[in-house]
Amino acid sequence: MPNTLEAVCVSLQDYTRRCLCAFSYRITLSSSGLTRVHRVNAFLPFNCRISEMESGTFSGLQSLRSLDLSNNQLAVIHPEAFAEVNKSLRELNLSRALYNHSSVMDLATALRWSLLGTLRGLDLSHNSLIYLPPHIFSHLSGLRRLLLANNSLVAIHNATLAGLEELQELDLTLNSLKYVPGEGLRELDSLPEAELLLGENPFTCTCGIEPFVQWLNRSQGRIRDASELVCAFPVAMRNTSMLSLGAFGTLGCRQRGAGADLALQTSYVFLGIVLGFVGLIFLFVLYLNRRGIKKRIYDMRDACREVWEGYHYRFEIDSDPRLSRVSSSADL
Repeated sequence: MPNTLEAVCVSLQDYTRRCLCAFSYRITLSSSGLTRVHRVNAFLPFNCRISEMESGTFSGLQSLRSLDLSNNQLAVIHPEAFAEVNKSLRELNLSRALYNHSSVMDLATALRWSLLGTLRGLDLSHNSLIYLPPHIFSHLSGLRRLLLANNSLVAIHNATLAGLEELQELDLTLNSLKYVPGEGLRELDSLPEAELLLGENPFTCTCGIEPFVQWLNRSQGRIRDASELVCAFPVAMRNTSMLSLGAFGTLGCRQRGAGADLALQTSYVFLGIVLGFVGLIFLFVLYLNRRGIKKRIYDMRDACREVWEGYHYRFEIDSDPRLSRVSSSADL
């Protein structure tokens, strides 16, 4: 059996020659360019600036174990691009491979339609990803290592990491995480065996980060760089270790535990009692002055009736021409 690397170089000789000449334009990766390759353990496109992956691109690679598509410009990924990859593929490198962050939707569809259940490692670093669609990795049940470093992820949402029960390493360094909300913490807790990397994120150490700080202190054993996590904002707390933040004291937040909640509820009850007592006093005063109030109401009724009769009399005079002439003569 020939050396694996030599076999790869010989089998891909014609293809790589075309790739090395492709620096000035983009090319499409299709199955027609790979039909001569049948036994490879590594496929290296050598920075071919590939812009499109057609359906069934790797259908002829029956022994493919490691696929490196890094440093390309994939703008279009067909849904069935990975649908015919056999069960031998273990590593998929898509670092710096996406044309822009919007290409992640095509990638999500291709991964959902894929036959990559035996994939062990996936590298999506350096792709400027802003978000990850829900259930994007749900069909990669055998994934052990997921690299998402050096992107622009701002949050981990519900179902982002669904289906990765066997994950052992998750790299989220150099993203845009200001903190991880409750649903994101639940997502991370759903990966009990995964070792986490969270460094070099712009964590904002304000009162809203309290649950995340508590989670960090509780999960130090799973976070490889826990001791290196520091605050980036506000400026007064820059480079402060997040593990050293107290539950509430260091952040200057008002403590609201069970006692505080009970006191707040008691104050609401007391306010309700006071308002009710004031209302009873008001009703009692009205009862004591009912005769005077009744007299005032009758006086107001009589005054309104007199005004109304005056307006009615004036209306009758204005509507009758004869009465108008009489009224004019009387004025003279």
